[in-house]
Amino acid sequence: MTSLTLALDAMGGDHGPHVTVPAALRALKSHSSLKIILVGDKTEIDVYLRQAEQPLLSRIEVIHTDEVVSMSDRPVHALRTRKNSSMRLSIELVRDGRAAACVSAGNTGALMAMAKVLLKTLPGVDRPALVSCLPSVTQKPVYLLDLGANISCDSETLFQFAVMGSVLCEAVDKKSRPKVALLNVGTEEIKGNDQVQQAAQILQNTDQINYTGFIEGDEIYSGNVDVIVCDGFVGNITLKTSEGIAKLLVHQLKRGLTQGFFVRFLAKLIAPRIQAVLSQMNPDHYNGASLIGLRGIVVKSHGNADETAYLQAISLAVTEAQRRLPEMIKDRLESILLDINN
Repeated sequence: MTSLTLALDAMGGDHGPHVTVPAALRALKSHSSLKIILVGDKTEIDVYLRQAEQPLLSRIEVIHTDEVVSMSDRPVHALRTRKNSSMRLSIELVRDGRAAACVSAGNTGALMAMAKVLLKTLPGVDRPALVSCLPSVTQKPVYLLDLGANISCDSETLFQFAVMGSVLCEAVDKKSRPKVALLNVGTEEIKGNDQVQQAAQILQNTDQINYTGFIEGDEIYSGNVDVIVCDGFVGNITLKTSEGIAKLLVHQLKRGLTQGFFVRFLAKLIAPRIQAVLSQMNPDHYNGASLIGLRGIVVKSHGNADETAYLQAISLAVTEAQRRLPEMIKDRLESILLDINN
């Protein structure tokens, strides 16, 4: 396997180098051909590199900057004033071809603004979309987009999201003709606003996309489809609600299994199974949202991600870079638009 270089915004997120650097070292152990550029305060980064093995250190480069995009920075302000920030420099490494992808747990709005300006969108893509993987009852991943990059979308943008989501599923999961659906208030053809209705008509006439129709919110985790498309307003609320419900279920389960002697005794007997169920509901296993539709690869980690969760985001970036995701989206979109115009 040829070598691959990633740029990490080492200062991004709630925990900064305390999480990003150990996760980077674990990623290097898992991927023998991987190289990582850590961007951030060298003094803070070096604290977590002191005990690292020399073979791993030989595959790490540190680019020093003490400027950081804070979580309270407005996107436009960050774009105009944080020109030496660890986030911006990481994206510039992708733009300049020094890194195949970048990962950041920093300010989402600032990351999207910088990435769009510095990397530009692919031909045929009006807006990039934020997409993430969700669990399902069939234990296969489901991709949901957009998750908040675009609060409102017209039908053409939703169509582009469907194409990009389909290609992402093919690239990451190696799935042939993934099933694509539009999130709607009903499954009947007459349901939905004008944008969703018009997007459905475009997709119905696109043979290269395996469009299956509308899907309602209660079917998101059914595993019946592989890609679910909606605007960023709906997608962000859906994602945050899902995370809240998962936390509630875990809390209630743990609480219920500590009440009463017999229940506690039974809980010990079935502890491995309970742990397996809780593991499937753990958002850390699905950490990493991709900003797709750009000429480079950008992966957004949860701001409060721990080491294991951040490692998952790095692994996603590696996979997308190995599969050359932007090129795949570009080629597929060109082919589909050519068919439509003919």
